[in-house]
Amino acid sequence: MSSPALTVAALHRYPVKGLSPEPLTAAALTAGNYFPGDRLFAVENGPSGFDPAAPVHQPKIKYLMLMRNEALARLQTSYDDATGVLTIREGDREAARGDLATREGRLAIEAFFRRFLPKELRGPPKVLAAPEGYRFTDSRSGYVSLINLASVAAVEDMVGAPVDPLRFRGNLHVTGLPAFAELDLVGSELATDAGLRLTVTKRIVRCAATNVDPVTGERDLAIPEALQKHLGHADCGIYAEVVSGGEVRPGDVLRVAG
Repeated sequence: MSSPALTVAALHRYPVKGLSPEPLTAAALTAGNYFPGDRLFAVENGPSGFDPAAPVHQPKIKYLMLMRNEALARLQTSYDDATGVLTIREGDREAARGDLATREGRLAIEAFFRRFLPKELRGPPKVLAAPEGYRFTDSRSGYVSLINLASVAAVEDMVGAPVDPLRFRGNLHVTGLPAFAELDLVGSELATDAGLRLTVTKRIVRCAATNVDPVTGERDLAIPEALQKHLGHADCGIYAEVVSGGEVRPGDVLRVAG
């Protein structure tokens, strides 16, 4: 009997925690590291206690994020690796632009969020950059996240409405498994013919961020509640660590070892 196989349907990174995804045509993963370009920055919602010289994982509530700040989904953002510039668009207009490597650039972005979310700020918003070896992921071990599109389709049946897979803010969208079969892969190794190897480390517990439409910013569904009602848990998707590096592209096949 052949091993189960997952086909990569799409890749996304989220350079700034809570802000919009960027689709990728390829990503070069390296052993022991996070998904490239993912969660490099966060916007502090008032003093968080985060110290870049001694980074300790902080609860996501300390940053601007969709679970509490659904209006963020109305923004279209892009980050240029070469220049360090973050561009924020709201509707048809450019709302802010700043080089996150410079004080002036960060101040421009922070000024935008003071205007955009005045009633949701607990203190001055501050752009934080992840030091080497750290990322602003929800989980301490959230190196690479995988979303099974069959599970998303099952969630659609649960809630009786279309569900955009981007609600789950994953790095890899995959096909080829039955709904929620990914949850049984914890402890398994996934490998491509080109040598990329991932070890599945844990299930992803979904939060209220999935209730927010990633296009409109409307909080229009109750996905964790639906998962809990139908499955007895709120898990959808998995985290994995990179054991052996390699490039991944849409169409690549990840085979389950063993």
